[in-house]
Amino acid sequence: MARQCEVCGKGPQIGNSVTIRGKRKYLGGVGTKITGITRRQFKPNLQRVRISTPNGTHKSALVCTQCLRSGTITKVVRQAPFQVPTQPAAAAS
Repeated sequence: MARQCEVCGKGPQIGNSVTIRGKRKYLGGVGTKITGITRRQFKPNLQRVRISTPNGTHKSALVCTQCLRSGTITKVVRQAPFQVPTQPAAAAS
């Protein structure tokens, strides 16, 4: 199985790693030079989270952080949030 988001399908992308030497001209140097270009992989930031599916079941999935932040998925609520008990007005006297 590839390391990709189970919601949007985002996976690793290929790019370049550029190595630069030298002091910049505005800092008093003679300028920067590119000394090497090698291929590299940009990997997505995947998190394993428990999500609730549309049919009501829960499952564990690898999801990218953009899907988590955008609200595309709904995480499983493990415990109901605390609520302050309210008393009726007649019982308060």
